[in-house]
Amino acid sequence: MLTGLIFATEEAEHQPGVLAATLPFGGMTLIEYQARLLIAAGSAQLLVAVGRVTPALAAAVNRIGRRGATVDIVRSAEEAKAKAHPLAVIVALADGLVTTDAVVANMALEPADTLLVTPTGDATSVERVDSGHCWAGVATLSVDRLEDAARLPREYDFQSTLLRVATQARAKHVLLPAKAARSGHGVERDAGTLEVRSKDVLASLAEQRTGWIDRFVFTPVTRLVLPLLVRRKVPDIAVGIAGSVLGLFGLAAIPFWDAGGATVLLFAAMVLLSAGSLLGWLRGEDGHAALQERGLEVLGVAGILGIGLVQSLIVSAGTAAVLAATGVAVTILTRRIPAPRPPWAATPATALVLLAPFALAGTVTPGLALVAIHAGVTLAHAIEHLRRRA
Repeated sequence: MLTGLIFATEEAEHQPGVLAATLPFGGMTLIEYQARLLIAAGSAQLLVAVGRVTPALAAAVNRIGRRGATVDIVRSAEEAKAKAHPLAVIVALADGLVTTDAVVANMALEPADTLLVTPTGDATSVERVDSGHCWAGVATLSVDRLEDAARLPREYDFQSTLLRVATQARAKHVLLPAKAARSGHGVERDAGTLEVRSKDVLASLAEQRTGWIDRFVFTPVTRLVLPLLVRRKVPDIAVGIAGSVLGLFGLAAIPFWDAGGATVLLFAAMVLLSAGSLLGWLRGEDGHAALQERGLEVLGVAGILGIGLVQSLIVSAGTAAVLAATGVAVTILTRRIPAPRPPWAATPATALVLLAPFALAGTVTPGLALVAIHAGVTLAHAIEHLRRRA
């Protein structure tokens, strides 16, 4: 059983009475974002270590509890040990830590009593653990460490005490990846600087998608749009609705306007759905995020099939419709094959993007032929992988 432990005791800089954990981050509070990372990593229980409970912190904890995880507020190592399952593995996040889902997920897979460290004493570190390393704010610990910390006086700082007992237990060290530092990992208690770090984290979130359509098309646009949506606190479902409406206009434009204009509208709709999906994931709305990802695929499939059908009706030949149906069918079949997909693999979104320049030039059929060929090459790659594995 994985249990998350979040420290929320320090005040924000230049804001007396305000806890750093309750500062705004990504359209929510920092502690809600930390809880989101822990839940995504598999934590079914969250412990929030506090010195005092402010109204803002209480409200944030209530919102976290509505996301499906059990949340308990603790004031000491003794209370934390009493709340945690005897066999639980504790993933602890430092007070004010900003990081990415990849860092937390990877640390959750480490054996108990592992510290994430950095060899430098910069903003990515919390405090020194030995002569050459500083703690980088994430630790995977056994419940025994809570018991060790509980034996010490309660007046000691809970976070520092837990780090000390883990170090004395010869906890394993894992170096913080350089990519994580570039993505905004670090401890921050200043509201202004935290806003800057949130933009770095949002950018890294958009870049986690590895397909070429995401890396070269959706991600550059999303990096510009996502911070704006977060700053204005736009609901992810509103972005999804806007993308869906625009997508319906795009599909309606296929028979009543032209293929080129339709692909432009459909592409814009896919960008909105992609941004809405990332926004939903960031805010813990996994259902909304998955729905928008599915909507993105549906738009791609419907757009290709619609353009192929209309083109066949216009020229009174079935070539375009057959190519469209072939490309869609082969793409769907390939996605059901249990084989890793390369970054260049065909998807419903890539099909529409490949078709767009041909549609704008008025040569739809060659574009659909390219879509079908791309899907065929992806299928051949998947089959070859299965053959080699067998």
